[in-house]
Amino acid sequence: MSHSENLKKGEKGAWISIGAYILLAITKLYIAAIGHSDALRADGLNNTTDVVASVAVLIGLKISRKPPDEIHRYGHYRAETVASMFAAFIMMFIGVQVIFDTFQKLFVAGVTQPDMLTAWTALGSAVIMLLVYRYNFKLAQKIKSSSLNAAAQDNRSDALVSIGVFVGIIGAQFGVFWLDPLAGLVVGIIICKTAWDIFKESTITLTDGFDEEQLENIKTSITKDDDVKKVVDVKGRIHGNQALVEITILVEPSLNVAESHKITERIENYLDLKHNITHAHIHIEPYEE
Repeated sequence: MSHSENLKKGEKGAWISIGAYILLAITKLYIAAIGHSDALRADGLNNTTDVVASVAVLIGLKISRKPPDEIHRYGHYRAETVASMFAAFIMMFIGVQVIFDTFQKLFVAGVTQPDMLTAWTALGSAVIMLLVYRYNFKLAQKIKSSSLNAAAQDNRSDALVSIGVFVGIIGAQFGVFWLDPLAGLVVGIIICKTAWDIFKESTITLTDGFDEEQLENIKTSITKDDDVKKVVDVKGRIHGNQALVEITILVEPSLNVAESHKITERIENYLDLKHNITHAHIHIEPYEE
């Protein structure tokens, strides 16, 4: 299956996330308003940011499928990373707003006991998001999509957030009224933390950062090849969902072009199978004692 076909399949998971988040956000914000739960309101706003993030993933996947053109010789795979960074800014803005509002309720405006309907809404939301997580996680593993896998992890964290909201609302039923806005405050912090993680990862990708440990593992793997006398250099960068690596190796000087080419093909196939790297540029130089 081609990378473009994988991206198309990944769009299905993004659409499911968007549909679930829109439904849950509307439901939570409405129930929170009539049931007086700051935590459920914060969770509803959290799902609103998730809609933005999921739309960003969807747009990124669609643009990434565009073929290379005269300007973008390497394709459009980084569109997804740019969209993720945009989503991070939106999420951070809403997260800060949630923290400010619930902080005011907790320490300034006072608290009220939320209705039990808000608790059941939070619990039902957790169940739905766990089902969405399971679907997207399996799809991400099948098509080897890092962005959809990240979306799946976000689905799971949203389910855990809703469980926390449920616990906070239940606590408020037993007279510990401050647990509800406190849970909302925690949700706001989680939103900001998620936004920061997405922003940090996007920045590293756009500045051609690469995992140093993975580079070392790649170097170790190539060194095991009998025809590779020495691995001089290994560089890598992320292009959307793809890892691009550049490798310089030393081989026996007496090898002809065909024999050298076979070595590069063997290494390329090994990198694909062992490290899931489909784009590798291998430069060969003569080995000298």
